[in-house]
Amino acid sequence: MGNICRSPVAAEVARTEFARAGAAMTIASAATESYHIGDAADARAIASAKAQGYDLTGHRARQVAADDFARFDAILAMDRTNLRALAMRCPREHASRLALFLPFAGLGTPEEVPDPYYGNAEDFERVIELALRAARGLLTRCGMAHNAA
Repeated sequence: MGNICRSPVAAEVARTEFARAGAAMTIASAATESYHIGDAADARAIASAKAQGYDLTGHRARQVAADDFARFDAILAMDRTNLRALAMRCPREHASRLALFLPFAGLGTPEEVPDPYYGNAEDFERVIELALRAARGLLTRCGMAHNAA
């Protein structure tokens, strides 16, 4: 939604896990709303990611751009609210690229990544846990092994 909590964490976890598996993949995150453009990731997201070995310090929030729909093979939303917002902006010819992140990665439940913004440290840790499971699911879906370390 604002590109300061869930999606930057998911993008960095996926980017790191794909790199560890030797996979070259362009992974980015973006907001559906404009209220945090240019901001760093939420300090709690940065801290929880750092504790797990992921670096969010270089992240700056951006809003999804019109060319993102053609540029990326998949546009994966953290929840249904953001999926609807993306669908409203997406050109029809690229609509098949839209999906929820967790089911696309092969996770049956939960289907949505919960927003930790109004939560506590455990909520941010849950986002990392789900992002890691999803990244590993994506690696499997792409036919690549992952480093379980």
